[in-house]
Amino acid sequence: MRSYNGIFENIRNFFELSCYLLLVSREKSPNKTLRDVALEAGVSIATVSKALNNRGEVHPETRARILEIAEKVGLHHSVLSRKFLTGRTGTVGLLTDDLVGRMALPILAGAEDAFGYEKTSVFLCDSRGDAIRESFHIKSLLARRIDGLIIVTSTGYGRSSLGRNFPIPVVYAYGPSNNERDVSVVPDNVGSATIATEHLLSLGRKKIAHITGERSMVATKQRVTGFQETMAKKGMRMVGDSPMYGDWTEAWGRTAANALISSRQEFDAIFCGNDQIARGAIEILREHGLRVPHDVAVIGFDNWEIVANGSRPQITSIDMDLPKLGKIAATKLFDAIDGMKSKGLEKITGKLILRDSTNIS
Repeated sequence: MRSYNGIFENIRNFFELSCYLLLVSREKSPNKTLRDVALEAGVSIATVSKALNNRGEVHPETRARILEIAEKVGLHHSVLSRKFLTGRTGTVGLLTDDLVGRMALPILAGAEDAFGYEKTSVFLCDSRGDAIRESFHIKSLLARRIDGLIIVTSTGYGRSSLGRNFPIPVVYAYGPSNNERDVSVVPDNVGSATIATEHLLSLGRKKIAHITGERSMVATKQRVTGFQETMAKKGMRMVGDSPMYGDWTEAWGRTAANALISSRQEFDAIFCGNDQIARGAIEILREHGLRVPHDVAVIGFDNWEIVANGSRPQITSIDMDLPKLGKIAATKLFDAIDGMKSKGLEKITGKLILRDSTNIS
């Protein structure tokens, strides 16, 4: 191990020396900077950076003009020269509080796809919901001179901002920053619940029950809001006048469905807070001789395919498109790194994935 460490240290020292020599040679050469190319091309520095990084947001004619000017003035756009022209390292940080969580992984996958397209290296850290561990990771990432940071809060709760004076751009994903001046990208639970409710209503279902998860969770509250508001617009009320709160499990879906049937209230549809609850509810409906979807239509949420496709029948669900959320968060981070400052909350609305639990063929 010592011999390897010595080799790596020599390589690092050689690389740093090469970089120093490159800087010295550039100082003595007439080659221009990104700002000079931007002025000559009549575009922003951010646009020049995107063109040289081969990003897709630049018009082909503009990109060609920028590349022609850069080549003419000797502005090389290799990874190494970009690093010293822009002061960037080509690395970013991804910090999550739950790396094994159902929500964090798809978001991270989407973000990493975007980073890969940009040829950017990623440092991935898991704080496990511990503030001390998070602080340690942030300090370590800053020591590595990352260009930007995405923080994924998998619970969906708002979190404390790192502050507008933080030395690098930060984008908050899934769980928003509590500072409206920060950039946050989150799921639109209200809008997505509206899509689910409107789908059931479009089937002619009028007596809809709502079985959901923990009452205190942000996602629960927002999905209930979307459901209730949509029902109210149609002059309807949910069965039982109140959601059935519990756990995010199949066991709770079975328990709640049993209770709903035992209450002898009439219902022709159930909007479930997630796919596990929906799968448990469907199992009990089948045991009681109720046909899904003929007698009772059931819709889930999150589109967890291993659960939704494994159910009998398969579950219609709302896909929150978390990879898209991660990709948008990464794109916003790149924009911030390029100097295009923004702020505020962007919500990503889910999409309906139609399966047999609501589809009468």
